[in-house]
Amino acid sequence: MEVLRIENLTKVYPGGKRAVDGLSLSVREGEICAFIGHNGAGKSTTIRAVCGVMGFDEGEIRVDGISVREDPLACKRRIAYLPDHPALYPFMTGDQFIALTADLYGVGAKERAERTERYAAMLGMTDRLGDLIDSYSHGMRQKTAVIAALVHQPRLMVLDEPFVGLDPEAAYHLKRVMRELCDQGSAIFFSTHVLEVAQKLCDRVVMIRGGRLVAQGTMEEIAGDRSLEDVFMEEALHD
Repeated sequence: MEVLRIENLTKVYPGGKRAVDGLSLSVREGEICAFIGHNGAGKSTTIRAVCGVMGFDEGEIRVDGISVREDPLACKRRIAYLPDHPALYPFMTGDQFIALTADLYGVGAKERAERTERYAAMLGMTDRLGDLIDSYSHGMRQKTAVIAALVHQPRLMVLDEPFVGLDPEAAYHLKRVMRELCDQGSAIFFSTHVLEVAQKLCDRVVMIRGGRLVAQGTMEEIAGDRSLEDVFMEEALHD
Protein backbone atom coordinates (compact mmCIF):
# COMPACT_ATOMS: atom_id res chain seq x y z
CA MET A 1 0.00 0.00 0.00
CA GLU A 2 1.23 3.49 -0.84
CA VAL A 3 1.76 5.65 2.23
CA LEU A 4 3.01 8.67 0.25
CA ARG A 5 1.99 9.59 -3.28
CA ILE A 6 3.17 12.77 -5.02
CA GLU A 7 1.73 13.55 -8.46
CA ASN A 8 2.99 16.34 -10.71
CA LEU A 9 4.06 18.53 -7.80
CA THR A 10 5.05 22.04 -8.84
CA LYS A 11 6.20 24.90 -6.62
CA VAL A 12 7.05 28.28 -8.13
CA TYR A 13 8.73 30.95 -6.01
CA PRO A 14 8.29 34.71 -6.54
CA GLY A 15 10.23 35.75 -9.60
CA GLY A 16 9.26 32.62 -11.51
CA LYS A 17 11.83 30.15 -10.17
CA ARG A 18 10.46 26.59 -10.32
CA ALA A 19 11.86 24.92 -7.22
CA VAL A 20 9.89 21.74 -7.98
CA ASP A 21 8.68 21.02 -11.51
CA GLY A 22 6.13 18.26 -12.20
CA LEU A 23 7.58 15.82 -9.63
CA SER A 24 5.90 12.44 -9.15
CA LEU A 25 6.99 9.70 -6.75
CA SER A 26 5.64 7.15 -4.29
CA VAL A 27 6.71 5.42 -1.08
CA ARG A 28 5.03 2.21 0.10
CA GLU A 29 4.53 0.93 3.62
CA GLY A 30 7.61 -0.82 5.02
CA GLU A 31 9.95 1.19 2.76
CA ILE A 32 12.79 3.53 3.62
CA CYS A 33 13.18 5.87 0.67
CA ALA A 34 16.18 8.15 0.18
CA PHE A 35 15.56 11.49 -1.53
CA ILE A 36 18.79 12.72 -3.09
CA GLY A 37 19.99 15.60 -5.21
CA HIS A 38 22.39 18.52 -5.12
CA ASN A 39 21.79 21.59 -2.95
CA GLY A 40 18.99 23.60 -4.53
CA ALA A 41 17.53 20.58 -6.33
CA GLY A 42 14.16 20.99 -4.60
CA LYS A 43 14.39 18.40 -1.82
CA SER A 44 13.55 20.62 1.15
CA THR A 45 10.76 22.35 -0.77
CA THR A 46 9.21 18.98 -1.58
CA ILE A 47 9.53 17.79 2.02
CA ARG A 48 7.90 20.94 3.39
CA ALA A 49 5.03 20.59 0.93
CA VAL A 50 4.51 16.96 1.98
CA CYS A 51 4.38 17.97 5.65
CA GLY A 52 1.94 20.81 5.04
CA VAL A 53 4.26 23.60 6.14
CA MET A 54 4.54 25.04 2.62
CA GLY A 55 1.90 25.41 -0.07
CA PHE A 56 2.35 24.36 -3.68
CA ASP A 57 1.03 25.57 -7.01
CA GLU A 58 0.12 22.43 -8.96
CA GLY A 59 -0.21 18.71 -8.43
CA GLU A 60 -1.36 16.52 -5.58
CA ILE A 61 0.14 14.99 -2.45
CA ARG A 62 -1.59 12.12 -0.66
CA VAL A 63 -0.73 10.46 2.65
CA ASP A 64 -2.52 7.16 3.16
CA GLY A 65 -4.74 8.21 0.28
CA ILE A 66 -5.72 11.50 1.96
CA SER A 67 -5.13 14.74 0.09
CA VAL A 68 -2.82 17.26 1.77
CA ARG A 69 -4.79 20.02 0.04
CA GLU A 70 -8.25 18.79 1.09
CA ASP A 71 -7.53 17.54 4.61
CA PRO A 72 -4.14 18.79 5.81
CA LEU A 73 -4.90 18.11 9.48
CA ALA A 74 -5.65 14.42 8.87
CA CYS A 75 -2.37 14.13 6.94
CA LYS A 76 -0.38 15.85 9.68
CA ARG A 77 -1.78 13.38 12.22
CA ARG A 78 -0.16 10.60 10.21
CA ILE A 79 3.20 12.32 9.68
CA ALA A 80 6.24 12.87 11.85
CA TYR A 81 8.47 15.63 10.45
CA LEU A 82 12.08 16.02 11.50
CA PRO A 83 13.70 19.10 9.90
CA ASP A 84 17.46 19.50 9.62
CA HIS A 85 17.45 21.84 12.63
CA PRO A 86 14.59 20.76 14.92
CA ALA A 87 12.97 23.57 16.92
CA LEU A 88 12.99 22.42 20.55
CA TYR A 89 12.16 24.60 23.56
CA PRO A 90 15.42 25.14 25.49
CA PHE A 91 13.60 25.93 28.75
CA MET A 92 11.98 22.46 28.78
CA THR A 93 13.48 19.13 29.72
CA GLY A 94 13.56 16.41 27.09
CA ASP A 95 10.76 14.58 28.93
CA GLN A 96 8.59 17.69 28.95
CA PHE A 97 9.05 18.30 25.23
CA ILE A 98 8.18 14.69 24.40
CA ALA A 99 5.12 14.86 26.68
CA LEU A 100 3.98 18.07 24.97
CA THR A 101 4.28 16.42 21.55
CA ALA A 102 2.38 13.35 22.78
CA ASP A 103 -0.42 15.58 24.07
CA LEU A 104 -0.68 17.37 20.73
CA TYR A 105 -1.22 14.01 19.02
CA GLY A 106 -3.58 12.68 21.68
CA VAL A 107 -1.28 9.88 22.84
CA GLY A 108 -2.30 8.36 26.16
CA ALA A 109 0.00 8.46 29.19
CA LYS A 110 0.65 4.70 29.16
CA GLU A 111 1.58 4.58 25.47
CA ARG A 112 3.69 7.73 25.82
CA ALA A 113 5.66 6.28 28.73
CA GLU A 114 6.23 2.94 26.99
CA ARG A 115 7.33 4.48 23.70
CA THR A 116 9.51 7.11 25.33
CA GLU A 117 11.25 4.47 27.42
CA ARG A 118 11.84 2.20 24.43
CA TYR A 119 13.18 4.82 22.05
CA ALA A 120 15.20 6.62 24.72
CA ALA A 121 16.92 3.31 25.51
CA MET A 122 17.61 2.68 21.81
CA LEU A 123 19.09 6.16 21.38
CA GLY A 124 21.03 6.26 24.64
CA MET A 125 18.99 9.11 26.11
CA THR A 126 17.41 7.43 29.16
CA ASP A 127 19.58 9.24 31.70
CA ARG A 128 19.39 12.66 30.01
CA LEU A 129 15.69 13.27 29.33
CA GLY A 130 15.31 14.94 32.73
CA ASP A 131 17.89 17.58 31.81
CA LEU A 132 17.11 20.93 30.23
CA ILE A 133 17.26 20.92 26.44
CA ASP A 134 19.41 24.06 26.69
CA SER A 135 22.21 21.84 28.01
CA TYR A 136 22.01 19.35 25.12
CA SER A 137 24.53 18.92 22.32
CA HIS A 138 23.27 18.96 18.72
CA GLY A 139 23.19 15.16 18.69
CA MET A 140 21.16 15.01 21.90
CA ARG A 141 18.66 17.53 20.54
CA GLN A 142 18.36 15.45 17.39
CA LYS A 143 17.74 12.30 19.41
CA THR A 144 15.10 14.04 21.54
CA ALA A 145 13.35 15.27 18.40
CA VAL A 146 13.37 11.72 17.03
CA ILE A 147 11.78 10.33 20.21
CA ALA A 148 9.12 13.06 20.10
CA ALA A 149 8.48 12.35 16.43
CA LEU A 150 7.98 8.64 17.10
CA VAL A 151 5.81 8.95 20.20
CA HIS A 152 2.58 8.88 18.13
CA GLN A 153 3.74 5.97 15.91
CA PRO A 154 3.49 7.87 12.59
CA ARG A 155 2.48 6.18 9.36
CA LEU A 156 4.98 8.38 7.51
CA MET A 157 8.21 9.76 8.92
CA VAL A 158 9.78 12.57 6.90
CA LEU A 159 13.33 13.66 7.69
CA ASP A 160 15.48 16.39 6.17
CA GLU A 161 19.22 15.54 6.42
CA PRO A 162 18.81 13.59 9.69
CA PHE A 163 22.44 12.45 9.93
CA VAL A 164 24.06 15.90 9.75
CA GLY A 165 26.02 16.56 12.93
CA LEU A 166 25.41 13.13 14.46
CA ASP A 167 28.33 11.12 15.78
CA PRO A 168 28.71 7.53 14.47
CA GLU A 169 27.00 6.00 17.51
CA ALA A 170 24.00 8.31 17.27
CA ALA A 171 23.73 7.71 13.52
CA TYR A 172 23.83 3.94 14.10
CA HIS A 173 20.99 4.09 16.62
CA LEU A 174 18.91 6.38 14.41
CA LYS A 175 19.21 3.88 11.55
CA ARG A 176 18.04 1.12 13.90
CA VAL A 177 15.00 3.16 14.90
CA MET A 178 14.16 3.95 11.27
CA ARG A 179 14.28 0.29 10.28
CA GLU A 180 12.17 -0.76 13.28
CA LEU A 181 9.48 1.77 12.40
CA CYS A 182 9.26 0.47 8.83
CA ASP A 183 9.23 -3.15 10.02
CA GLN A 184 6.04 -2.18 11.88
CA GLY A 185 4.42 -1.07 8.59
CA SER A 186 5.19 2.64 8.43
CA ALA A 187 7.21 4.37 5.70
CA ILE A 188 10.17 6.77 5.79
CA PHE A 189 11.05 9.45 3.26
CA PHE A 190 14.27 11.34 3.94
CA SER A 191 16.74 13.58 2.19
CA THR A 192 20.44 12.96 2.62
CA HIS A 193 23.84 13.78 1.20
CA VAL A 194 25.35 10.74 2.92
CA LEU A 195 25.09 8.40 -0.05
CA GLU A 196 26.84 5.47 1.64
CA VAL A 197 24.16 5.46 4.34
CA ALA A 198 21.41 5.68 1.73
CA GLN A 199 22.79 2.71 -0.18
CA LYS A 200 23.06 0.49 2.89
CA LEU A 201 19.84 1.55 4.61
CA CYS A 202 17.26 2.26 1.93
CA ASP A 203 14.85 0.10 -0.02
CA ARG A 204 14.18 2.78 -2.63
CA VAL A 205 15.82 5.93 -3.90
CA VAL A 206 14.43 9.02 -5.62
CA MET A 207 16.89 11.31 -7.39
CA ILE A 208 16.01 14.82 -8.54
CA ARG A 209 17.84 17.57 -10.38
CA GLY A 210 16.57 21.10 -10.92
CA GLY A 211 13.23 20.20 -9.32
CA ARG A 212 12.61 17.35 -11.76
CA LEU A 213 12.70 13.61 -11.32
CA VAL A 214 15.87 11.96 -12.63
CA ALA A 215 15.29 8.42 -11.41
CA GLN A 216 13.34 6.39 -8.87
CA GLY A 217 13.26 2.70 -8.00
CA THR A 218 14.78 0.11 -5.75
CA MET A 219 18.43 0.46 -4.88
CA GLU A 220 19.19 -2.46 -7.19
CA GLU A 221 17.27 -0.86 -10.06
CA ILE A 222 19.04 2.48 -9.63
CA ALA A 223 22.59 1.40 -8.78
CA GLY A 224 22.88 -2.31 -9.63
CA ASP A 225 26.46 -3.37 -8.91
CA ARG A 226 27.70 0.23 -8.81
CA SER A 227 27.84 2.57 -5.86
CA LEU A 228 25.08 5.12 -5.47
CA GLU A 229 27.80 7.76 -5.39
CA ASP A 230 28.93 6.75 -8.91
CA VAL A 231 25.35 7.00 -10.21
CA PHE A 232 24.87 10.36 -8.51
CA MET A 233 28.09 11.77 -9.98
CA GLU A 234 27.19 10.55 -13.46
CA GLU A 235 23.90 12.43 -13.24
CA ALA A 236 25.76 15.50 -12.00
CA LEU A 237 27.64 15.63 -15.31
CA HIS A 238 24.33 16.52 -17.00
CA ASP A 239 24.05 19.74 -14.99
